[in-house]
Amino acid sequence: MSKVTVAVVQDSPVVFDLDATLAKVAVKTAEAAATGAELVLFPEAFVSAYPKGLDFGARMGMRLPEGRRDFRRYFESSVQAPGPATEALGRAARENRVHLVVGVIERDLGTLYCTVLFFGPDGALLGKHRKLMPTALERLVWGFGDGSTLPVLDTPLGKLGAVICWENYMPLLRFYMYSQGVQIYCAPTADDRDTWLPSMRHIALEGRCFVLSCCQYLLRKDCPEDYAAIQGDDPEEVLMRGGSCIVGPMGQVLAGPEFSGPAILSAELDLDLIPEGKYDFDAAGHYARPDVFQLQVNLRAAPAVSAWRGEPRDPFGDPE
Repeated sequence: MSKVTVAVVQDSPVVFDLDATLAKVAVKTAEAAATGAELVLFPEAFVSAYPKGLDFGARMGMRLPEGRRDFRRYFESSVQAPGPATEALGRAARENRVHLVVGVIERDLGTLYCTVLFFGPDGALLGKHRKLMPTALERLVWGFGDGSTLPVLDTPLGKLGAVICWENYMPLLRFYMYSQGVQIYCAPTADDRDTWLPSMRHIALEGRCFVLSCCQYLLRKDCPEDYAAIQGDDPEEVLMRGGSCIVGPMGQVLAGPEFSGPAILSAELDLDLIPEGKYDFDAAGHYARPDVFQLQVNLRAAPAVSAWRGEPRDPFGDPE
């Protein structure tokens, strides 16, 4: 398949309300599919919050009780993968016959992760990517991913992968994605600055791939009344202004950026343009210099506990 229609959804979740947010994902997925989209991308942490403006009561050497309660509410609106929430997301993909890529807050034991989930048009959970490097205060409420969730999925639409927000400023992570032949590079984000579009254009041109990026359009009124954001309590205060875009493999902007409100942006991707672009630049191929530079990537999971019976084994040896 050389031509693929894709859509990015710029909207807001129902902050800290998992069930209502899952219902909204279903509605917006149907709206995006109605544009002809075969792949639909939602923003970073859409299910069910990127808590812009909260500090979770953190001070140097102390944590306030109000912050602990905010974290508990965040935890309670997170998802387990797999679990009931992923079944609901899979159902949205299946009912609309689309590949669905959606940013979620995932919980595992007592830790939250900023995660992207991939679903096929049959509703199957195809894989996930946990954000490797949370930024700034994100590190207080999100754990760190490891190399075991860096998929580039071989789908009927093309090779599909995701890199989340400021992970896109990690050159070695980008290089790994290019080395896997990524064609549809998803970049869900919470960065709504004017500088984001130039970054997406650079990545598309550097990787000779299509880049899909979407950010929430979030108002204060989309959050609970007791949401203690530093921006204040004006219901119309814009906490995130979007900036979603779709970019082609020569850096050309195919859709967006959109800053005026909620939107669904779509574009037709001609994957035949990728080899045309790689004719004169292939970052991980003929333009690489492996005699000078080499990248090593650890794709093993890094659990806190490795349990076994019988003879001890080398925890740093080859995985079974």
